[in-house]
Amino acid sequence: MTVDLKQWATWREIHSQPDIWEAWGKTLDVTGLRAWVADQNADEIWFCGAGTSAYIGDIIAAGLNGVRSIPSTDLVSRPQHYCDGARPLVVSFGRSGNSTESIGTLDVLDALAPDAPRLHITCNKDSALATRASSAAQKVIVLPDETHDAGFAMTSSFSTMLLTALALFDEPSDFPAQMARLADELRGVLHDFPATPRPLRAVYLGTGPLAFAAREAALKVMELSAGQIPALWDSTLGFRHGPKSFVTDGTAITLFQSPDAPANAYEADLADELRAQFPRSRVTTIGPNGDVPIDMSFGAMWAAPLVIATAQMDAVRWSQGLGLNVDDPFVGQGTLSRVVAGVKLYSVSP
Repeated sequence: MTVDLKQWATWREIHSQPDIWEAWGKTLDVTGLRAWVADQNADEIWFCGAGTSAYIGDIIAAGLNGVRSIPSTDLVSRPQHYCDGARPLVVSFGRSGNSTESIGTLDVLDALAPDAPRLHITCNKDSALATRASSAAQKVIVLPDETHDAGFAMTSSFSTMLLTALALFDEPSDFPAQMARLADELRGVLHDFPATPRPLRAVYLGTGPLAFAAREAALKVMELSAGQIPALWDSTLGFRHGPKSFVTDGTAITLFQSPDAPANAYEADLADELRAQFPRSRVTTIGPNGDVPIDMSFGAMWAAPLVIATAQMDAVRWSQGLGLNVDDPFVGQGTLSRVVAGVKLYSVSP
């Protein structure tokens, strides 16, 4: 890390992730929490959050059967559509735990699904998500203080919330060993991933869970560049059906490679096609046998934080190159803030 980049909390938070994961792997009571989840006898599992926190649910729902990703922004605006008599286990993610929609989700559940069990995963011990849990059917997991990112962009908060949820809802594993292995893999990525020229546009592509990892990657670039670098995401096969029109000379195209067949064959074909069609754009593959090799030995969902870390680093470098305040790219504009606020909540009646 250069001295110039170390000045930014966001850069330091990106690089803190391996140590956070390794320590958290030794701390989280996975056995007890999985038993609690099983005891709830829920009809289905909902993953709720807004923005990056919603993308956590998207990644998991794309990789696991029998779960749903319902952004809190959707739940709050259409509560009766979702609260239709089922008894879900509602898993809410929130870095601050205080966004308007996080609070609105709790209000909706209080009014329309008061008996639904709830699991809150947050980085802020003083938040609404941490403190509004009042029964045995409501559980709170507060992540280490270090995950409560000071920067505008969610980095360690996103990755640690995702890995925590996977520990509880994916197949059982040796969580401490798995987190230690992932931490070592991320250290290698952070050390070896090269600085790349700032593009005019960026595209991120993937399949299944990695398509939604691409969504988070694109968001990081748009957030930290304050919209000066437009970024698009799509699925590998979906990209040809119109969105490829986004590509112009000077576009950086990143393709997150799946560890699974036949997805990886389709991805290899697309990478070859894009290099042939857009010789003045940069195409980079990240994953097993990629230009940036990442093993993905635990599967695509668990590898999502590894590939997204490359976009986090690019976004910081490009933001600094644009002369922006990396930790608050929208400072002085009054358009976006670290914690979304100012949304008027409307009451919900049973």
